[in-house]
Amino acid sequence: MAAAPRRVRVRVAPSPTGPPHVGTAYVGLFDYVFARQTGGDFVLRIEDTDRERSTRQSESDIIAAFRWLGLAWDEGPDVGGPFGPYRQSERSHIYRQHAEALLQSGAAYRCFCTPQELAARRQARRSQGGQAGYDRLCRGLSEQEARQRLEAGAPHVVRLRVPLEGETAFDDLVRGAVSVHNAQIDDQVLLKSDGYPTYHLANVVDDHLMEITHVVRAEEWISSTPKHILLYKAFGWAPPVFIHMPLLRNKDRSKISKRRDPTSLLWYREQGYLPEALLNFLALMGWSLGEEREVFSLEEMIESFSWERVKTGGPVFDLQKLDWLNGEYIRAMSAEELLERIIAEPYTRRLDEPADGMLAITALVQERMKRLAEFDELTGFFFERKPYDPADLVPSKQDGDFVRQALAAGRGVLEGLDAWSAEALDAVVRGLAETRGWKRGALYMVLRVAVTCRRVSTPLFETMEVLGKDECMARLAAADAAAADLP
Repeated sequence: MAAAPRRVRVRVAPSPTGPPHVGTAYVGLFDYVFARQTGGDFVLRIEDTDRERSTRQSESDIIAAFRWLGLAWDEGPDVGGPFGPYRQSERSHIYRQHAEALLQSGAAYRCFCTPQELAARRQARRSQGGQAGYDRLCRGLSEQEARQRLEAGAPHVVRLRVPLEGETAFDDLVRGAVSVHNAQIDDQVLLKSDGYPTYHLANVVDDHLMEITHVVRAEEWISSTPKHILLYKAFGWAPPVFIHMPLLRNKDRSKISKRRDPTSLLWYREQGYLPEALLNFLALMGWSLGEEREVFSLEEMIESFSWERVKTGGPVFDLQKLDWLNGEYIRAMSAEELLERIIAEPYTRRLDEPADGMLAITALVQERMKRLAEFDELTGFFFERKPYDPADLVPSKQDGDFVRQALAAGRGVLEGLDAWSAEALDAVVRGLAETRGWKRGALYMVLRVAVTCRRVSTPLFETMEVLGKDECMARLAAADAAAADLP
């Protein structure tokens, strides 16, 4: 009888050495979707062995960012689980035990070379056109020599004893077979001189002990995977399935970088990107739903997901595309839900304004919003009159005389209007343009700048309805006074 398939277990393993990276969310999304589709487990593991750079604040930011995205994990440092602890800094004794096991089996050896010695020999090899990797000097130490240095207290690291001949191969689920000559693989450091593990040892040990079945990570780790395969073999363990996702790239094909690109998830939240839109965007970076659909929910992705649709070409991380996608999600909401999202973060300073007025304003700007953080910029003129250049009142192919006539006539017909609604305002202003023989666009532009202090705004008559008659008449009077000196 065939063995039952193993329960899928995947993990996202960020390093808390800075703001939570959008690339971590990208990989975490595919982990999460695969786990949910298969009924498996999604694990959050904090890889904090970099003692100088890792901080608990960074860890807190990572956890908060993933919760904001809605990628809930089944096991992790904050929720526990049967394979804890889930912080690598709390697992040091485990790594030392496994490094010792490799030493005992001969799969690893102690290296006593100092950093200065390594640098000098590396430079000498480079000057002679040789390889820059470790020259394996300590690999040839006898057991007695190594013991003597150890007893003398000489600092050392533990290195993997990589086979000198043959090849190491693995199958990537989305890329196929990958093979590397062992001669090209360095004798990787597994345990540093301070007793802390390198990424390679901790990663392999944790993935095995936590029973991870599929390792999803960026393609930049492909070159490290043969080292990991050799470690699995050295321990006598079966390796997991490897899946290397394409790197997120700029239009010039360069890898996105925190030095020149917005890579922090905190930035995307502050800018007012919706988490569901950001997840949709990240999904498009490595996968397609089919049917040329670009807007889809997380639930739809889970339902339709397959690794066969993962694209290995470098996706372009286009913020203009994200703005468009975010706008699509904003327009698909009700005005009530949109206002709730704006207030909840909050993305506005207008928290004390009446709810009815805020809702009406939200409905007007909803069509133009790309990000929630734009709300105050787009709506500021509703709450205060902004300074503007009186020349902005002058439409194309018109002059100051037209502006003064338009404002005077407009004030006249609007003053007598009883029903202050968008429909009534449209009708009376349209009638004024017809009576005077003016182009409606020119008249509307004068009124728009007078009322909103800008040439581009929310729909004119709906805006005037929300502002109310008294405020609109006061603004028209102020514009009339400003137009007095127009040529």
